[in-house]
Amino acid sequence: MQIKYAVSTMIFWWRENYLSFEQECQFLKSRGFGVELWPSMKGYNECRYSKRNWSRLTEATKDMLVVMRSRNDNPSLEQWREQIDCARLLDADIVTDLQSFGIPEQSDINGCDFSAEIVNYAKQSQVSVSIETGSLKKVLKLVERFDNLKLCLDIGYANIDSKFSFRDYADQLAERVTHLHLTDNYGQADDHQPPGLKGGISRKNWDYLLGCLKDYEKDVVASIEMTPSMPDVMLRQACEFLFDELSWPGKPQSEPNYSYVYNPV
Repeated sequence: MQIKYAVSTMIFWWRENYLSFEQECQFLKSRGFGVELWPSMKGYNECRYSKRNWSRLTEATKDMLVVMRSRNDNPSLEQWREQIDCARLLDADIVTDLQSFGIPEQSDINGCDFSAEIVNYAKQSQVSVSIETGSLKKVLKLVERFDNLKLCLDIGYANIDSKFSFRDYADQLAERVTHLHLTDNYGQADDHQPPGLKGGISRKNWDYLLGCLKDYEKDVVASIEMTPSMPDVMLRQACEFLFDELSWPGKPQSEPNYSYVYNPV
């Protein structure tokens, strides 16, 4: 098993602006990380994945591992096709949630015609689509329904489910997991705290999850997804916990003589 690491643009949410995207990518690249893109930035309604932005996305993420969080504004089938085409251009996987995939949270899984169209177009385009953890039973039904659908295990969500334990998620989903969202919380709300909280997800559960993933020979992309103090501080703290304390494999390496400081325009 190989784990590759990305950082969600969530960490820039309070600081990013329309001109800062290239700096954010350069900052992450210089630290050895890929990027998980959010579909928009705070204060802007325009989706990053619109065709008019493709050249900028391509240039800014050149030579980077890229993951795309799908649009979350109830995207139409045409908007789904556009973001799948964007993912193909960037050689990126797409991570989506149940509602954006056409499965309302409170409904049962029935015909799934809308979802089937997404899966079929993604397959034709050779783009991988992963469902981010929602209702465990519903997610398991979906992967039975769609052979090509992958899973993104949100570790924070798994820690707050009152019906299933963290280890239930690890046991039942590890075989199909190709993406992880690395975050932490105190068990009451999925508030995207840095990994390694005292009183957060236990060390035993972190170790258990890694053990489950190691049972399967595949690549996994793990995205650090949290609300930080400052990006540099957040990454340092997260890395100290994940790689120095937990000894997770594949630690990203900074560029030689790294001195880049993230300072948005």
